Amino acid sequence: MINSYKDLIVWQKSMELVLSIYELTNQFPKEEIYGLISQMRRAAVSIPSNIAEGRCRGTRKDYAQFLRIAYGSGAELEIQIEIAKRISKTKDLEYKKAEDLLEQVMKMLNSIINKLKATA
Repeated sequence: MINSYKDLIVWQKSMELVLSIYELTNQFPKEEIYGLISQMRRAAVSIPSNIAEGRCRGTRKDYAQFLRIAYGSGAELEIQIEIAKRISKTKDLEYKKAEDLLEQVMKMLNSIINKLKATA
């Protein structure tokens, strides 16, 4: 039984993703504080935030819309990770944990969105 957005596995995984992104970006050069660090952290934080907001809105339509926003933030984060992997100062960092969590979250979001669409 799901009583709260905190009970959702996708929300829990997305929170793990946020922590992973913070750990990863802590290794970035300080000159990226207002660039990629800020962008990646905002995109990551947006995912569980939108899952929670959508779940608390009370309607299936709102929930699906906020899940789509979370999915979009995941796509942004995916591109930002790809950019970071191509920059000489950040290309040698370990991205696997963040990428694996992001992939899991994106699959879960996609699945929930499709189920909500099918029952609408």
